[in-house]
Amino acid sequence: MARHLVFVVILMASVFAMAQGLSYPLLAFILERQGVSPAIIGLNTAMTPLGIIASAAFIPWIAKRMGAANMALVSALMLAGLLAIIGAWQVLPVWFPARFMIGVAINGLFISSETWVNLLAPEGKRGRLLGLFSSSLAAGFAIGPFIIVATGTLGWAPFLVGIAVFLTTAFILFLARKHLPPLHGEEAVSVRNFLPLAPFLLLSVVTAAAFDQGSLALLPPYGRAFGVGEATMAAAIGVLIIGNIVFQMPIGWLADRWSRRGTTMLLCGLTVIGAALLPFAIGTNWATWALFFFWGSTAYGIYTVALIELGDRFNGSILLAGNASFALMWGIGGMIGPPAFGAAMTSLGPHGLPLMMGLLYAALILIGLLRMRQRVPA
Repeated sequence: MARHLVFVVILMASVFAMAQGLSYPLLAFILERQGVSPAIIGLNTAMTPLGIIASAAFIPWIAKRMGAANMALVSALMLAGLLAIIGAWQVLPVWFPARFMIGVAINGLFISSETWVNLLAPEGKRGRLLGLFSSSLAAGFAIGPFIIVATGTLGWAPFLVGIAVFLTTAFILFLARKHLPPLHGEEAVSVRNFLPLAPFLLLSVVTAAAFDQGSLALLPPYGRAFGVGEATMAAAIGVLIIGNIVFQMPIGWLADRWSRRGTTMLLCGLTVIGAALLPFAIGTNWATWALFFFWGSTAYGIYTVALIELGDRFNGSILLAGNASFALMWGIGGMIGPPAFGAAMTSLGPHGLPLMMGLLYAALILIGLLRMRQRVPA
């Protein structure tokens, strides 16, 4: 039964990720068409991670009072309603609070799904299953931008697709809710108590989130600055996420067979190289797509490695607190990344985007090497 439930949770998360992969570039394209600056697009995108930050500490409490499955079900229904509101009122005064609430609802789904997979995964297969989990999330995100290619960014069509996908997630949860394990133990562990236990893992999450949220929000206007059309750039972002589909399971295998920290350092180094190559590749379709195919997997892969180690080191209530802490750090990274990258593009020109991305991962390499030298736990 546990084996089947793992795949149900992975399916639920991938369906949910599909709508997220659609919504981020869709909203960025709409705002850019309205003449909104990259800095404001970044600030608006940051409302979602701000909602994640604001709600992360409350998720363990809500899961205990409400039941984890019920919490996730309500979250999926909230997301469908919020996307309908955004589609009906395409103005920033509505989008800022709506995208904040999307962050709150996302937390209920992501924290529960990540914790369920870690709880249900057998010890000897955790790396492979979490790699599959990350690949499935990436698959959902990859399909999202390609939906824009078919529907365009005008009218209700892309919004209706996203709403339908969120409702499908809710339906899957409704069918499986009685079989999913509770996400709390006898002794409650708070997010604040967990934070000092794994600082480098949490910093890895911040870095991955900044790249993920910043790339989805600002690669479209970055491409437009060099004459790349909406459909072409949406497809390129899809290719970036397809790299995650292909490489997350090999990344999990490498982390199991070699070294958790060594794998993280390798992925960071490859991400820095990708950022340095982006200015030379943009504007040439085959070069951009080839770069994005590998770049996305290396940038996001550090999150997969951190999630694997979290499940190795913790269980019970502390695992739930750890996943809530990951969500908090994801929110912080996602809130910092888009505005910082957008501000860099505004002040330094379009190439401020890859410059800031490369510096971020270079800083993580430096911190990781220092901690390895000092033999400090992750």
